[in-house]
Amino acid sequence: MDVNKILSADFLDILFDGRNKEYGAYELRKTYNKRIVTAVIGMLALCLLLFLGSLLANATKKKTEAKIIVQDVELADVREEKKPDVPPPPPPPKVEPPKVEITKFTPPKIVKDEEVKPEEEIKEQEKLEDTRIGTINQEGIKADVVAPPVEEKGTGVVEAPKAKEEDYDKEFKTVQIQAKFPGGNEAWTKYLTRNLRADVAVENGAPTGRYTVVVSFLVDKEGNISEVKAENDPGYGTADEATRVIKRGPKWVPAEQNGRKVIYRQRQSVTFEVSEG
Repeated sequence: MDVNKILSADFLDILFDGRNKEYGAYELRKTYNKRIVTAVIGMLALCLLLFLGSLLANATKKKTEAKIIVQDVELADVREEKKPDVPPPPPPPKVEPPKVEITKFTPPKIVKDEEVKPEEEIKEQEKLEDTRIGTINQEGIKADVVAPPVEEKGTGVVEAPKAKEEDYDKEFKTVQIQAKFPGGNEAWTKYLTRNLRADVAVENGAPTGRYTVVVSFLVDKEGNISEVKAENDPGYGTADEATRVIKRGPKWVPAEQNGRKVIYRQRQSVTFEVSEG
């Protein structure tokens, strides 16, 4: 390259001076900046189109909302179903006792033989051994004469029936004072709504609607929670979520019966509501 052209020539011209510029390398380096700018502009345009498409899709798609509804905050008793009263069996039929042969007692009286009436005739002693003596004559079965039972006289003291002792180690269905969450029903509601994941049903593909779970659990004499179980399962992970939160709850204030702490079963319903915004 001439000395006069060096000052006005660019780096590529100096680098490829005396070389084959038609080979391709020179052209690629010459248009490098242009190609970079074109690629960046194309990428930005594509990202802009994707972003606008996402906004348009969200605008046309209905928004799904989820929330928790805690019902029956005042916990209901678990009452046993009362069985219908069974009528007592009918009394047995009255059985008439068989008639026993009775011979009328005739007081001895001295009269002539021809004046003795048949019914006043004194029976021979042998005939009276297997019959009873009475005021009338009666035909019937012959029976041995049994002496009347001797009536035993009591002491005159009647003992009062012993009261049935209450078993305070059993599971109570009804109590005088129910178990309660520390802070009362309002604190219990706040605990559930803060810890339950309201969108668990939505995450598991639940359609719009309400999904109510009834959970029962025991509160022992120390206030510990155990035997937490869902009495029903509407699906979409709602039963597992309700039992999970109640199992992790703090101690309760135990129930009381006759002034003593007892084991008591509680019930709580939780509703997961899925609606369209």
